Amino acid sequence: MSPFAVVRTGTCDQTYVHDPVIEYERGVYYLFSTGRGISLHTSRDLETWTRVGRVFEQVPAWTGELIIGSTDHLWAPEIELLNGKWHLYYSVSTFGKNRSAIGLATSPTLDPSSPDYKWRDEGVVVQSYAHDDFNAIDPALASDVDGRLWLFFGSFWSGIKAVELDEKSGKYLFPNAAPIAIASRPHEFGDAIEAPYVFRWGQWYYLFVSFDVCCRGIDSTYNIRVGRSKNILGPYIDREGRPMLEGGGTLLRAGTQRWRGTGHNSIYMGRAWRKALIVYHAYDAQEKGMSKLRIEDLQWDAEDWPYLPPVPADDVELTL
Repeated sequence: MSPFAVVRTGTCDQTYVHDPVIEYERGVYYLFSTGRGISLHTSRDLETWTRVGRVFEQVPAWTGELIIGSTDHLWAPEIELLNGKWHLYYSVSTFGKNRSAIGLATSPTLDPSSPDYKWRDEGVVVQSYAHDDFNAIDPALASDVDGRLWLFFGSFWSGIKAVELDEKSGKYLFPNAAPIAIASRPHEFGDAIEAPYVFRWGQWYYLFVSFDVCCRGIDSTYNIRVGRSKNILGPYIDREGRPMLEGGGTLLRAGTQRWRGTGHNSIYMGRAWRKALIVYHAYDAQEKGMSKLRIEDLQWDAEDWPYLPPVPADDVELTL
């Protein structure tokens, strides 16, 4: 089968996959996702996945000290190769609270069988407190055309934010600077926006976010939205001309009768091809709402807006 099948669920031994992100090293795809110590799966074809363990057997001690009530269940990882070293960002929080932090670990390789494999704790990158109007979870990295490195993050509260990172250390470049507002939703929608991902294609930066709620199995209402800008910091505008700072966001993928709560996407761009894959999770109504991996080809229309194929004929898209 082509590595660009229209959609594949991924076997993952039928295990839980949530908030997925994929990277590639030396013939192997690595899938990082929310879980105890950050779950790790591998594949050689993007179709059959094998769980190989976790990033942290013991999470860094600072996580429990800084975020009271947090556990070894780390959320929403992001992985990026910077200066020849893998940088893994992750979220530490408790559900429904904004006393949160984004941590960083680094390793020279992703291969657990390599003698060089070791994740080094690099500490906190950015954090939020109860009095803040933002929530420091759901990290995503992107570089602008000038090579400046940005960290996007946010969940509910006042929405999606960005801070600049040091290109060498991968840490907050100006820790006293206030985060920059990127996208938000009006209060009548419960501020339900999170999981940003910024991706550059051609002359545009595309901001993907998830609207509504996850983590309720078949009752999850997550859906993927998108807008674009010629500046990495916005303003991001959707296809209908609505600013994403004012609740805009063109629908890219909604849940279906089988696959509920489609969301928390990342984008995987293979190093050997000019094709983008959108990677996300959805809750399988045929498997009691188990959260599973979904991968689709991201396609582009004549006006450079991304779109996804219609859902299969034996499924029905849910009305939002």
